[in-house]
Amino acid sequence: MAARWNHLPPVHEDFRLPFQIGALHHIGLDFLVDPGPASRRLKKENPELEVTLFDTKACVSLNYQLYFAQFAGGGSLTQEIELNIIAHPKASSTFLPNLCYRQFAEGQDQTKLSGYWRTHVVCDSPLAIQAGKELFGEPKLPAWFETVIPSPNAAPSDAWTVTCKQAGLENGQKLVPHDKTTFSFQIDLAGVRPVPVSMAPITMYGRSPSDDNGGRTIAAPFNVCQPYLLYPLASEDEGRYKVSVVDHTNGIGADLGSLVGDAKPVGAWTYQSPPVASQHRPYYARTIE
Repeated sequence: MAARWNHLPPVHEDFRLPFQIGALHHIGLDFLVDPGPASRRLKKENPELEVTLFDTKACVSLNYQLYFAQFAGGGSLTQEIELNIIAHPKASSTFLPNLCYRQFAEGQDQTKLSGYWRTHVVCDSPLAIQAGKELFGEPKLPAWFETVIPSPNAAPSDAWTVTCKQAGLENGQKLVPHDKTTFSFQIDLAGVRPVPVSMAPITMYGRSPSDDNGGRTIAAPFNVCQPYLLYPLASEDEGRYKVSVVDHTNGIGADLGSLVGDAKPVGAWTYQSPPVASQHRPYYARTIE
């Protein structure tokens, strides 16, 4: 049995790991929900994992990422959204600490066994879609996004608005945007006092391709090198956020209905890369009259 686990998953020659991210803007919303739908989903997609429970509740996490990466031939800007079930390997369940949601969100589980099983990932970069599927076993599909997010180059704000729209791929190489919206979410975190937390590394679970040793579970750490900000949300914060599903029939929109339903987020977390350079306001140079 030991020989089955003593090899790392293969890395295609077109890719180099670790994948280095130059800048990241990241927001997540966590929902505590009835574990039944999440457990049935895992049993169907990956029975090697089971739902992590926080005081009898499962956690479903929705997050948006905007990141920059540098390559030999230039730079790439990518946006994506993940819908995740917090889960852990059944084989390691006896090592799992008993934590409440707040302790998990603060990064107190140093085993990192509880991680993110991606039920859906939608992305606007054909290269990132290919890499996500081939390297990390992500169920990654094309989409495009309209956003209004906090930025040092705009008026001060703690509000995030993200709209996910449908897209296709032309020959697997070119994103083809469609007009139809799948879902959107918005949240204003002004006035909520954040807590710096050490969440990373975050374990991301996927499923290797079926021709690779029978489609085994793979786990990859996602390591952000600075603290996140955790925003605890209470019942009185309900007016701060809104999740609007337009397409309930399939994909990520359907799963937001079946896995999250009417649940309210219990926490939001953000990370925004600090600026590394700045171009300042010009002034009039003195001239000889």
